[in-house]
Amino acid sequence: MRRREFIVLLGGATATWPLAARAQQAERMRRVGVLLPAAADDPEFQARVGAFQQGLALLGWSIGRNVRIETRWATTNAVEVRRHAAELVALAPDVILAHGSTAGGPLLQATRTVPIVLAAVADPVGAGFVESLGRPGGNATGFISYEYSLSGKWLELLKEIAPSVTRVAVLRDPTQGSGTSLFAAIQTVAPSLRVEVSPVNLRDVGEVERAVETLARSPNGGLIVPSGGGAATLRRDLIVALAARHKVPAVYYERYFVAAGGLVSYGSNFIDLYRQAAGYVDRILKGENAADLPVQAPTRYETVLNLKTAKTIGLTVPDSLLARADEVIE
Repeated sequence: MRRREFIVLLGGATATWPLAARAQQAERMRRVGVLLPAAADDPEFQARVGAFQQGLALLGWSIGRNVRIETRWATTNAVEVRRHAAELVALAPDVILAHGSTAGGPLLQATRTVPIVLAAVADPVGAGFVESLGRPGGNATGFISYEYSLSGKWLELLKEIAPSVTRVAVLRDPTQGSGTSLFAAIQTVAPSLRVEVSPVNLRDVGEVERAVETLARSPNGGLIVPSGGGAATLRRDLIVALAARHKVPAVYYERYFVAAGGLVSYGSNFIDLYRQAAGYVDRILKGENAADLPVQAPTRYETVLNLKTAKTIGLTVPDSLLARADEVIE
């Protein structure tokens, strides 16, 4: 080849390098879906999403530069959740973050190929989302909201803050298998605390109202609101208001309820779970398979106490509980 031709060829190749580099840069843009069973103005879920995005940023993912996040606020309406799940799957994202069974179930009905990271799911094995915690085996993995063995602590906490309680209603979502398992775990602890427990299904507003009113007609009643499904979240304000109106001491699974006026909660830190979920999304974006990433249990649990509510319903909070509470709302 002549020298002049070589120089021209080299110059042409050099001119194409920036184009190739830009094309390669564009290929690195990844898409992450997020499906949430909440309203867009929900402050608790906004904080969780913020923690997730912060976690991604710390791992080198910048929105608009190398990752695009498609968020769907589906509320807890089952029809809306399914519709938004289908929309996200149709976008062919690299991975989807979903909150709990309420969002995870419809997503797994819509796809068995798109990787899904479940944040704060109650019982992924029982729900059929994964084959086992150690080896999920499919396209989903994530973080459980708590271990069943810890659910008895709700009853222990209720007895500590309201020692006179002898009858306890346990609200549960009948559409979720985890509700039955949670009640069984609580029921196992009940005899040692001399407490009679009974399940109350969260089918509709009327059923919840009747159950709390019946509980309040006799003395020494208490209430436990465990995790599992979105029914309790959907009726959060109603449950908190009923407990306050009838002065029924209640223990909840998450801070979300105590911030709204509930008495006390014990459960995993959901902000922390979302931050950890960012780590799994990062690993999947970098080539790992959801099937090989074990479902993890929470590493951080917290007790949140609403002192104002305790005073309103006439309870004296033990100093031992005040001392170990992670947060006290006054």
